[in-house]
Amino acid sequence: MCSSDLARRPRPKPVSLSDTAAVRVKEIMEERGAGFLRVGVTNGGCAGMEYVMEYATTPETLDEVVEDNGVTILIDAKAVLLLVGSQVDYEITPLQEKVVYRNPN
Repeated sequence: MCSSDLARRPRPKPVSLSDTAAVRVKEIMEERGAGFLRVGVTNGGCAGMEYVMEYATTPETLDEVVEDNGVTILIDAKAVLLLVGSQVDYEITPLQEKVVYRNPN
């Protein structure tokens, strides 16, 4: 059996956006003239890492590029394995509006 005969599973997206997050991110990107949402991880926080998110006009050389819910997401190459399967959500409560990362890892 040749390796080309094996069916490959689709590669999971490292990060996805909820519908609510996509709507809000698109609004902010339009206000700021940004073409991309950049997500990543940095040292810090209770678990030794914290999520970072910013808007960008151009991708970096090693960025992983993901299209989801009408938004182009750039992921720092060093953060891909830490974010696989994560969803970025946007929650609105009576007291606050916030971005929430749901990470199964």
